[in-house]
Amino acid sequence: MKKSRSSTASRLFSPRTILAALGVKLRSLGLFDVISEHVQIRQKAIRHTPAEKLQDAFIAILSGAHGLSEINTRVRPDQALQRAFGRRGCAEQSVVQETLSACTQKNVTEMQAAVAELFRAHSAAYRHNYEAELQVLDADLSGLPCGKRAEQATKGYFSQERARYGRQLGRVVAAHYQEVVVDQVYPGNVQLTTTLPQLVQEAEQTLELDEARRKRTVLRVDAGGGSMNGINWLLRRGYHVHCKDFSSRRAAHFALSVQHWYADQRRGGRQLGWALVKDGTSVRPVRRLAMRWRKKNGQKCHAMLISTLEPAEVLRLLGRSSEQIADEQAVVAAYAELYDQRGGTVEIEIKESKQGVGMAKRNKKSYTGQQMVVLLGQLAHNVMVWAKRWLRERASKIKKYGVQRMVRDVLQVSGWIEFEGKKLKRIVLNQSAALARHCAKSLRELLKAEHVSVILGKT
Repeated sequence: MKKSRSSTASRLFSPRTILAALGVKLRSLGLFDVISEHVQIRQKAIRHTPAEKLQDAFIAILSGAHGLSEINTRVRPDQALQRAFGRRGCAEQSVVQETLSACTQKNVTEMQAAVAELFRAHSAAYRHNYEAELQVLDADLSGLPCGKRAEQATKGYFSQERARYGRQLGRVVAAHYQEVVVDQVYPGNVQLTTTLPQLVQEAEQTLELDEARRKRTVLRVDAGGGSMNGINWLLRRGYHVHCKDFSSRRAAHFALSVQHWYADQRRGGRQLGWALVKDGTSVRPVRRLAMRWRKKNGQKCHAMLISTLEPAEVLRLLGRSSEQIADEQAVVAAYAELYDQRGGTVEIEIKESKQGVGMAKRNKKSYTGQQMVVLLGQLAHNVMVWAKRWLRERASKIKKYGVQRMVRDVLQVSGWIEFEGKKLKRIVLNQSAALARHCAKSLRELLKAEHVSVILGKT
């Protein structure tokens, strides 16, 4: 005898209904199916498979957990959220931790391949039109402090905590799209000069950069990665570079050749000028822009910007008129500004990951376990970027939101989730929530193909 519709229907409350709606979308895209196919962790499954436990950790990250112990308080009590993501339950946090600790370097490689495949399937950076515009990639290192007993934890430089134990996070970001192309964990005492080639090679594989695409790609790197060996390696690979010289002494020496200094209108006290020197250390012709300024204590500082870009290319990347080429001061200011924008991409995206998806708060003693956690965080970061893209057409208010506000504000709208049997049929957003009305229309369009309705209601 068939059950009536009313007997199979259920209504569950969730403090994160928009995240649940996102879970439905991610299920339709087969996000974790890809990971399950690639990652084969050798661990006995009793109630939950290793892939399902990785998914529980991923859901916890998106729900705002800054520690995996919060799985027990954020994900396990929220049955509606679990079902929206296709889970019939949630593993206990200690079990998830055991799975991460059981991961081997082979599993890390498998996870990297899965994350790269998902990136190619859903990112805008992979679909960049190289013929129409240059692709800009920013590379940087950022400290991940941890206990000295953790694997690969060494003393090194960490911002605001200059000498302590930790690891380093290497990251490559597609600047135009705020998407993370590569995340890699290194020992705490490494510098960007040594890790840059590996990071770039991994980005090449993810973006599938052939010779033609490399010639239309700009690498922006700070002085920490601006050694001449590193720059020449990039130049031999065919890339454009727009980076600072590693040596401040060389910058001060080359600054002596500047014939005319221009005041930087954007940064008071900084002066800019072309260094007119013949230097045979670079394997391709480059332009050198000298910068000088004084610290508050009166100390004179110098830096050297090295670039292969033509003025027209720099102005185009900044969205400026090509008519400014005739204005020398505008040109030198444009070169400096294009480099300064690096701080608004890779540095901001690292900050967003640390504050938004808690990247710096989840420290595993196991080095491979930490790598898996970082890769889950990378995927969560990109999913937030893609989610904003999916929602912003009809929810203009969130256009300027970063990852932190997406996780903290947008995904935290409460409401009811209605099921008919195993099928999610309707999402009722709390109409009192500030962002519910802004996101409702976008969610209706997003879930239309899944036959899930989205309405506003009272909780």
